[in-house]
Amino acid sequence: MSENINTIALLGSTGSIGVSALEVIASNPEHYRVVSLSAGRNIDLLAAQMSAFRPLAVAVLEEKSAEQLRRRFSGDYRPSVLWGMPGIIEVATMAEVRTVISAMSGSAGLLPTFEAISNGKQIALANKETMVMAGPLIMETAERMGVSIRPIDSEHSAIFQSLQGHARQDLKRIVLTASGGPFRDMSPAQMGDVTPEQALDHPNWRMGRKISIDSATLMNKGLEAIEAMWLFGLKTGQIDILIHPQSIIHSMVEYKDGSTIAQLGVPDMKIPISYALSYPRHLDNGLESLKLEEIGALTFEKPDMGRFRCLKLALDAAEAGGSMPAVLNGANEVAVAAFLENKIGFPDISDLIEKTLDVHDPFPIDTIERVTTADTWARETAEGLIGDIEH
Repeated sequence: MSENINTIALLGSTGSIGVSALEVIASNPEHYRVVSLSAGRNIDLLAAQMSAFRPLAVAVLEEKSAEQLRRRFSGDYRPSVLWGMPGIIEVATMAEVRTVISAMSGSAGLLPTFEAISNGKQIALANKETMVMAGPLIMETAERMGVSIRPIDSEHSAIFQSLQGHARQDLKRIVLTASGGPFRDMSPAQMGDVTPEQALDHPNWRMGRKISIDSATLMNKGLEAIEAMWLFGLKTGQIDILIHPQSIIHSMVEYKDGSTIAQLGVPDMKIPISYALSYPRHLDNGLESLKLEEIGALTFEKPDMGRFRCLKLALDAAEAGGSMPAVLNGANEVAVAAFLENKIGFPDISDLIEKTLDVHDPFPIDTIERVTTADTWARETAEGLIGDIEH
């Protein structure tokens, strides 16, 4: 295989990021080759992806799903089919893999991403929870292994692009933009009646269920602020957040001389995915040009921390440091799942997270085991507190 070909392991291939990533890869077959895939329970879509890209290996969550795939692919093409977290880690660390696209949802992406970095794989990162839970450990390991971490989140890709060609010591601050989600104009009283179906209906982006809820609560922007701290070596005071409903300016970097560099583009995840894989090139991905004359006004406003308490909780956890961001993340995943199952109301998401953070005694994050300890504690504590929340 040519050394010019970027050989890729895609973790989370059947999610929204994974599907878009495969479209980017398919549009540039001379540059990319899929070596391995991992997915959850959407076996039919994974099987179609296997037929199209013919990876050497795949991994799924459950053994019965692995058996189904082995039966389907028992002819001339017989890939290795693995299952469980050990299987996902194995497909992420194969010798043939150069770059791992980390696109699994939630904290499940932490261990395989960490193991990939520990094995010297380059990372295209869509799983922000990895950085939220274990930012200092991830960055230290990446530096020691000579691994680059290129962001796939549209906001972090925008920052990454706006930093190119500029002296890092001249950076003053970054501005993360947020669409504001579907409820940016709602009063707290109106939010009390929000249903999961309403919260999943994002005005600009098509995303997975968990990240759609995080966008509606603005927790997603808080998690992105924590991720940006570690990716770009920032203090919390160097990160500002603006509501930008049009989702055209994906983020900005302000320098000490007053210059502000922004990255603009249509709201399509293929752009940051493509740049993470092709850096420093900007390869054709088939998208139409941005037509600002058709968009008209671009507007901005400060987020209301009183209405979007999840954002405030995330920024406070970032300031506290240690295990607090990992606990925030674990409690949020439990709260989001409880909301989607109609166990708690939309405003209760922030209440449950806050109650969990209030009873946590933080400790340093210096090993992967301590990260998982914080995550497990957060989940068990949050689950135990659900009964205290009235819905």
